[in-house]
Amino acid sequence: MADMLLIVGLIVGFVFLVFIVWFFSTWNRLINLEENVNKSWADIDVLLKQRYDMIPNLVNMVKGYAKHEKDLFMEFAKARQTAAGALSSGDVRGVGAAEGAFAGLMPRINMVAEQYPDLKANASFINLQNQLVALENQVADRREFYNSSVTSFNKTIQMIPTVFVANMKGSERRQLFEVFAEERENVIIEF
Repeated sequence: MADMLLIVGLIVGFVFLVFIVWFFSTWNRLINLEENVNKSWADIDVLLKQRYDMIPNLVNMVKGYAKHEKDLFMEFAKARQTAAGALSSGDVRGVGAAEGAFAGLMPRINMVAEQYPDLKANASFINLQNQLVALENQVADRREFYNSSVTSFNKTIQMIPTVFVANMKGSERRQLFEVFAEERENVIIEF
């Protein structure tokens, strides 16, 4: 009988040890996934701040040539303010909406620049446009990586048995960084 109790005790102890190892490895995996999401958002944050700081320079350059485009410049200022507010509060959905607004405004600023050959030939303007395009490409790459990290995290915290550890840890679903419809619409140019 004592041998049977010893065997049952060893089995229960072994199962408990396996459970503890699984629990802590799952907890650590969740932390790793969550930190990947945080880091990928921080990478986007840096690029967007850079871009939001560059856009007023582009607008001011165009503004010097096209003083009558006051409404367009006001829209840029409003979009930049909205984007900066959403970015500082970590509102992924708000940043996506602001990015959509910027995506709709950039072709309009380029259209205005097309009307002024001196501006279009200005080396500073060309350099600034090229820098903005490079930043756009980097943001697109980072957005893809962020969304991949978020998807991986969101899937993991919903899977059984990981969901139990995720609930104990307080893990919540993260928002994907989606740029809303303005980016995907065709630009209409009227003369």
